[in-house]
Amino acid sequence: MMLVSLISYIDRITLALLAPTMLAELRLSGEQYGWVVSGFSIAYMCGNLLWGRWIDSLGLRVAMTAAVGFWSLASASHALTAGFLTLLIARTALGFGEGATFPGGLRTVVQTLPAVQRARGVAVAYSGGALGALVTPLIMTPVFQAFGWRGAFWFTGAIGLAWIGAWQIISRRKELQKVADHTAIETANRPSWRDPRFWSFACIYAFGALPLGFVLYYAPLYLKVLGKTQIELGSLLWIPPLGWEAGYFVWGWWTDRTVARTGFTTASYRGLFTVLTLLSLPLAAVPFIASFPLAMFELFFAMFISAGFVIGSVSYATTAFGLRDSGFLAGLGAGSWSALVAVIMPIAGRLFDQQNYPLAFLITALFPLTGWAIWLALNREVP
Repeated sequence: MMLVSLISYIDRITLALLAPTMLAELRLSGEQYGWVVSGFSIAYMCGNLLWGRWIDSLGLRVAMTAAVGFWSLASASHALTAGFLTLLIARTALGFGEGATFPGGLRTVVQTLPAVQRARGVAVAYSGGALGALVTPLIMTPVFQAFGWRGAFWFTGAIGLAWIGAWQIISRRKELQKVADHTAIETANRPSWRDPRFWSFACIYAFGALPLGFVLYYAPLYLKVLGKTQIELGSLLWIPPLGWEAGYFVWGWWTDRTVARTGFTTASYRGLFTVLTLLSLPLAAVPFIASFPLAMFELFFAMFISAGFVIGSVSYATTAFGLRDSGFLAGLGAGSWSALVAVIMPIAGRLFDQQNYPLAFLITALFPLTGWAIWLALNREVP
């Protein structure tokens, strides 16, 4: 699951990495780029919910094989892009297929690990996404130099198909074939649209982790404004995702430790989300930071904090609703995040076209605060 999330992020980050070159060659604006990201995000939102249900009902082996096969072909199809419409179609197809990534990861965790290790298990399964964002500049820049941006997308499709071969062997393990055992905590109330905790989970995941999408998609364009070339971007853009990768493991350990000490209570998560919210606000200062290394550190730190929102919110959801619908819960979280990204990225793109970078960073930094306030309001009567 770590490898499949890694591959999924290599697929998606390749576009962000090569965006300065592709936008120039295809004559696309920042706003059009935002709509391409939005198309991916809307399809990803729908895919998360559908694949989550399919994984819960069909099983990991069949569903993940189908999903990765579909998105690998979609990723390779980017090489055939001729303009805005074809790029949008290819990106939308990729988003739908990649909706299986995190539902598959969480489903694997709950079928193989005890409750006190699950936050760390989620960190491992999900960390491939951060690792993919980290290694993509290092892997894809040489591929781009040798074969151009179209060749880079043929490469991303090939590695997805290679994963399917390995998955046919790994997924034979009996732990992945059985239905997860359900302890008292696992048979908690199942998710319901009428339960305020359902909406509070969607909000804290989506709003808290929104800076991940902003940094992933717009850091390359912002660094390009600061005078960095496409090759220089390849040597720099591994730094922010390193914070994301570290954040998964640090906050996974912290969440398991806190829950083991205090129990599965709303109060435990309230403290975690409050700390994360306060630490997310400095992102707004990036356009005013004169020191380039310090600005890079803040992008690193923003992704580190966003990882905490992902791990904490997933732990909260499986505590509140149990594990029987874990695929759906993972899909709901990632899908909610993707829906918000779909709305915000075109706005960010327009602000970048207008060179209004301070407002773009400020709006992004305020989203975790908004999600925290909604989460508190919806959980005010939950013990």
